[in-house]
Amino acid sequence: MKSIIVTLLPLSAVLNAADKTDVVVIMADDLATNEIGCYGGRNISTPNIDRLAAEGIRFTNNYASCTMSVPIRASLYTGLYPARHGSFQNHKTSFANIKSITSYLPDVGYRVGRTGKRHTTPHKVYQFEEIPGFEVDCVYPSANYTTAGIRDFITSSEQPYCLFVCSTNPHVPWTEGDRTKIDPDKIVLPPNFVDNSETRRLYRDFLAEITALDEQVGAVLKMLEETGRLDKTLVIFLGEQGPQFPFGKWTCYAFGQHSALIARYPAKIKANTVSDAIVQYEDITPTIIDLAGGTPIANIDGRSFLPVLYGQAKEHRQWAYGIHNNIPEGTAYPIRSIQDKRFKLILNLTPDVPYFEKHMMDVKNKEQVWASWTASSARDNVSGDIVNRFVHRPAVELYDLETDPWELHNLAADNRYAARITEMKAELLKWMEQQKDRGAEMDK
Repeated sequence: MKSIIVTLLPLSAVLNAADKTDVVVIMADDLATNEIGCYGGRNISTPNIDRLAAEGIRFTNNYASCTMSVPIRASLYTGLYPARHGSFQNHKTSFANIKSITSYLPDVGYRVGRTGKRHTTPHKVYQFEEIPGFEVDCVYPSANYTTAGIRDFITSSEQPYCLFVCSTNPHVPWTEGDRTKIDPDKIVLPPNFVDNSETRRLYRDFLAEITALDEQVGAVLKMLEETGRLDKTLVIFLGEQGPQFPFGKWTCYAFGQHSALIARYPAKIKANTVSDAIVQYEDITPTIIDLAGGTPIANIDGRSFLPVLYGQAKEHRQWAYGIHNNIPEGTAYPIRSIQDKRFKLILNLTPDVPYFEKHMMDVKNKEQVWASWTASSARDNVSGDIVNRFVHRPAVELYDLETDPWELHNLAADNRYAARITEMKAELLKWMEQQKDRGAEMDK
């Protein structure tokens, strides 16, 4: 006689299953927010991502607390900042005694699935139903994907679900998308870039892969429409951290930390709205739990911003925080940051040593621009200043994001901002103490 295993859900979850809202979170991999059309991008078209913004809410002050995939994804899933979830270096395993959304949502009757990029460990913390269809390997990816696995996941049960669709685009190598439609000579480069032909060639390839990402977003939306679930689902789009270019990934600069966050749910979210409320990735899981009718989780760092999503509140956080530990991706170079809507303070904790990141700055790596930047720096002063600024950083950096969004002018030496620096530094150090962040000692 065969045994039958029955999974018992809480009675309240069973009774209210029909009233639950499904959730789909689509996450990019190393996306530059400035290249998305609805965020002001001028180089390419991103119609599917733009559609989400036109039919939902777009956040202009969402920030990654750490600009590396493993730490920020762990923050997304746990609601904890990196020092507290344990993945405070890239590819570092999270603490085994913490919980993630894969524990919290099943308690209120949800299935929690994921397709595509994984990265987070250990499995006992991140117990996703792994769904086939999207590429898992971000380093040696295939261009092939299918939404068939997602369709099976969302239609195979009446149980509400939260599904993470984790693309590997536009992570290096930039091999997807139609680059023939992009003229390198007409590209508008970020203002903190060295402008040369090699930079333009690689940036073209990067832009092409963003168009491939946008097509994936469109495929997911189409599948939700075909199954009659689109308008019944909260769809969230996230940009993760910035790309593998200088001043982007592996830094605390805006090009790395500033991240796309768009949400669509016509039953509750007014179309074509924009919010400048400060939010961070640690707030996503508490928000989804709130939506699902769960009890707020004690002792995590994130807080639900559902009232902002629904237009019931305008503000969420006063400060956004940042942490970077460079090992194992390069030599030790610990960085911490804090910002509000106007000012960004960066503390470089070991400013006497040069910054070096092995993937981005190895001059033998043909997928990166650094070799061309250093060659250009020997020929002209403008390029030389950009290269020097990236490698040799002062202990304190302060930027006025309102007048200087690309953080080109460090105001730390200007006495007019001394009080501002003192205030923000005190808040940052208080946060580090609360997090049990040991500063430079953690980058070993």
